[in-house]
Amino acid sequence: MEESIKALVAEAAANEVFGVWFLIGAALVFWMQAGFTMVEAGFTRAKNTGNIIMKNLMDFCIGTVGFVLLGFSLMMAEDYVLGFIGIPNLNIFTDFGGFIQSNASSFVFNLVFCATAATIVSGAMAERTKFSSYCIYSAIISLFVYPVEAGWIWNPQGWLAQMGFHDFAGSAAIHAVGGLSALIGAVIVGPRLGKYVKDENGKVRKINAIPGHSVALGALGCFILWFGWYGFNGAAAWDQVSLASIFLTTTIAPAVATCTTLIFTWVKNGKPDVSMCLNAALAGLVGITAGCDALDAVGAAVVGVVAGLLVVLMVEWLDLKLHIDDPVGAVSVHLACGIWGTLAVGLLADPVAPAGLNGLLYTGDAGLLGIQAVGIGAVLLWTAVCMTLTFSIIKMTVGLRVSPEEEIKGLDSTEHGLPSAYADFLPAAETLYHGYEEAAVVSGDTPVAEAIPVKKVPSFGEGTPKFTKVEIICKESRFEVLKNAMMDIGITGMTVSHVLGCGIQKGKPEYYRGVQLEANLLPKIQVDIVVSKVPVRSVIETAKKVLYTGHIGDGKIFVYDVENVVKVRTGEEGYDALQDD
Repeated sequence: MEESIKALVAEAAANEVFGVWFLIGAALVFWMQAGFTMVEAGFTRAKNTGNIIMKNLMDFCIGTVGFVLLGFSLMMAEDYVLGFIGIPNLNIFTDFGGFIQSNASSFVFNLVFCATAATIVSGAMAERTKFSSYCIYSAIISLFVYPVEAGWIWNPQGWLAQMGFHDFAGSAAIHAVGGLSALIGAVIVGPRLGKYVKDENGKVRKINAIPGHSVALGALGCFILWFGWYGFNGAAAWDQVSLASIFLTTTIAPAVATCTTLIFTWVKNGKPDVSMCLNAALAGLVGITAGCDALDAVGAAVVGVVAGLLVVLMVEWLDLKLHIDDPVGAVSVHLACGIWGTLAVGLLADPVAPAGLNGLLYTGDAGLLGIQAVGIGAVLLWTAVCMTLTFSIIKMTVGLRVSPEEEIKGLDSTEHGLPSAYADFLPAAETLYHGYEEAAVVSGDTPVAEAIPVKKVPSFGEGTPKFTKVEIICKESRFEVLKNAMMDIGITGMTVSHVLGCGIQKGKPEYYRGVQLEANLLPKIQVDIVVSKVPVRSVIETAKKVLYTGHIGDGKIFVYDVENVVKVRTGEEGYDALQDD
């Protein structure tokens, strides 16, 4: 009797611990919104960063309202019609005490999952979609599209759950739904301006890579997502063994996927692709999500290998063959790998894993694989019908896409009145009024014009020395030696700029996400020097001597006549303006 009581107490304590962990997992999934924001912002251009941030913020906020009013009832209501849909109720408002006791944890957990499904769409349609339209279709996903199909899978009364369909954490319910919605949206809204150049017959003759503005933000987002994914997959674990197994597979699959993509892109393009490897980590996570509790280490590794190859091939197929513009790879990561992960359960489920399912390759039983195929097919069909109607209606009414002028200028300024998400880097002089316009530039009673000795110089005209501007374009690595050489021959000043340019060689080919970059502009240093006392030929010969390597790209030297030189501080002109004090 005493042992039975101890066992019951221990079981109650374990249930309480895992109840708390369930909510911690929900918080980790919420934190993934930050990860999606960083990935999408980093993989797109700086002029749209504020818009990306705003959309990911509103995903969760609009999704919460929709899920409270309708979504949760459609998904998890006890009154479930024919295994298809719940009958809406407002128990969260009318019987809050009872709702807290029976549904609060489930509500919070499913809410953050719902927001994840909606936010996936943002990246594929980034940089050209109206913010108002985005809010509308995000609300529809949260209100209706996600709750219905997720109820089929996770409500015990759902028809897929009754069949034995297994999607532990959402490869199908969340990622495939979000990825297919992203694909439909990207097709209907169309590619970004300048992405695909067409000939007079409308055939694409050139594909332009449009690199994201910050790989660092993309990488930060990837690590945030990976961290949050331990809650995404592990929150529903029912004991310590299952939790450890889920953490193990959730680590192996993305790591193997990233290594696979690293090798594949290295061999294919001659260099490992950074952005593709970041996508690969997410692809591995999406792939293992459905079967994180049903696969062993070998199965997780197989999922990772396939996901690592699939994400690269899908990105390039969409871009190079189908000409569908997906700036962040949302379709490749979430749709392709979501489908793969769902089917992988039927192929690779190990009976000794915590879920105890029979995969085809372990038991020879194809029953589970058939159920998985039916389930993912049904989910995709439901999503395709709902989202095609949604995007088509939005396009015909309020409009889906911003104007070309707004797209070129950037959605930060045109949609949100935000000049830039990076205010310190605005290409404009400071315009704040500080109230010091009348303040003296120098202290004391000495007028500005008499603060330093002013030399009287003859009017500029005939008989005055000649001034010549020498403009030197060189490699960044040769600037220091050039600067020192110029100082040695008596040059007292120079203007230095970072520039982009090319010569006959037209740069060198590089690849971004499988597309060759326009590599005809390379980073260079431009040094501008105006001389009079120092012979122009000395400047030229010295520059040639220190910049020469014998390889293409050593640089160019341009020589111009200059009419006059004025030193602002002293008022000196001509020859004297170029000399040291």
